[in-house]
Amino acid sequence: MACDPATKLSTSLHGQLPDDRVCRQAAPKWAAVTAFFCGSAGSSLRRICRVKILQALLLSLAVVLAPMAPAKAARIKEVATIAGVRSNPLTGYGLIVGLDGTGDQTTQAPFTGQSLTAMLQQFGVLLPQGVTMQPRNVAAVMVTATLPPFAQPGQQLDINVSSIGNAKSLRGGTLIATPLRGADGQVYAIAQGNLIVGGAGASAGGSKVQINHLSAGRIPAGALVERAVPTPLAQGDSIQLDLNSSDFATARAVAQAINKAKGNGVAQALDGRVVRVRAPASPDERVAFLADVENLAVDLAAPAARVVINARTGSVVMNQAVTLSSCAVAHGSLSVTISSTPIISQPNALSGGQTTVAEKADIAIRQEPGSLIQLPAGARLSDVVKALNSLGATPQDLLAILQAMKSAGALNAEIEVI
Repeated sequence: MACDPATKLSTSLHGQLPDDRVCRQAAPKWAAVTAFFCGSAGSSLRRICRVKILQALLLSLAVVLAPMAPAKAARIKEVATIAGVRSNPLTGYGLIVGLDGTGDQTTQAPFTGQSLTAMLQQFGVLLPQGVTMQPRNVAAVMVTATLPPFAQPGQQLDINVSSIGNAKSLRGGTLIATPLRGADGQVYAIAQGNLIVGGAGASAGGSKVQINHLSAGRIPAGALVERAVPTPLAQGDSIQLDLNSSDFATARAVAQAINKAKGNGVAQALDGRVVRVRAPASPDERVAFLADVENLAVDLAAPAARVVINARTGSVVMNQAVTLSSCAVAHGSLSVTISSTPIISQPNALSGGQTTVAEKADIAIRQEPGSLIQLPAGARLSDVVKALNSLGATPQDLLAILQAMKSAGALNAEIEVI
C-alpha cells in the first residue's frame, strides 16, 4: 500500500518511517479526518479537500518550527574592515556644454566665461581684445567620484556632476574632459561623457513646473582611472582589522573566531576597535587567508542603548536595548498667534491731508493644559514605544521630553543628536 502525501507527513512528524505497515495503520485515521472535513463529496472534491488539509498541516509545521530557527550571525566582513584597504575621494572642476539655453549667466557667474576662454586658448582659439562671451549653453560644474581600493588604470568609475553657477538645468549636457584629483593634488582619473539628469521642468509666462532636481546629475562609467593608489596590504607579517564601531565584546568575538578557525595566537584584540592578525607572507596565500577570515561567523553582543535624534527633521530612532524607568511627565503645548490687520486713515474732504495705511497687530498666546502622566517602567522596546505614545506629543516635542527624561535618569540610553 502506497502512502499518500498527508500520511507521509503525519507519520514523519512522529518520527516514523512511512512503510506499508505504518501506512495501513494511519490510513483509517486519515480517512476519518478527510470524512470529517470533506463530508461525502465526490472524488475530485475530496482530492481538493485533501490538498487543502495538507497545506494547513504544512503551514502549522512552519509556524511551530519558525521560533526554533537559529539566529544568523554576522560575518567579519560586515563588522570590520582591513586597515589600508579604503576608497579615496576625487574632485574636479569642469564645463558642461550643449545645454538648451539653460546654462550659466556669465554676468552673474564670470568664472564660467573665464573657464571657457582658457579652454579655447588650449585649442589655439584666441578671442579679440575686449570681446566678452555670454553663451547660455555652458555651465561650470564640480565633478566628484570615489576611487575604490585596488583600482587599476583603465577601469571605469561612476561620477556625480553638480552645478556651481546659476544654471537652470543640466539636462542634455555633455561634460568636457575633466581631470579628477585626489587630496595630494595628483590626477587619478579623467572624466567625460553625457550627463543623465533624473528630472524635468518647463516654464512659460511666469509659470514654472519642475520635477526633481535639475542642477545635478550622474554619468555612469564616466571616468577612466589613470593612476593606481598603492595599498599596504602585502606589507609586514600581520594585518589590522578595524571594527566599524568600538566594542570590546565584538573585538573579543572576532579574535576568538579567527583563532578557532586558524589556530590559537593568530589573532589578538588590541583594544575595543583594533584586532591584529598574523597573515602569510605570500600575496596569493594572504588573499586566500583574508577570504576565509572575512566569511567567519561572529556572534554579536547586544549593542549599547542609544536614542538618535535628528533635530532638523524631528526624527527619533532607538534600538532594542533602550529601557525606561518609572517616571511622571507633564506636557502641554504653547502656541503664539500674531495677526495683522491693515487700517486705512482717510482725511476729511478739502482738509488737505493724505490717506495713510497703518497696521494693527494682535498677539494671542494660548497654552494647552497638560496633565501629569505616569509612565510605567519598560524593559522592552515595545513597552517604551507604548509609554511614549501615551503622551500624545508631536515628534518635535518628543525631542525635549526625551532629553528631560535622560536628565532625570528615567531614560536608560545614550542620546545622540545629529
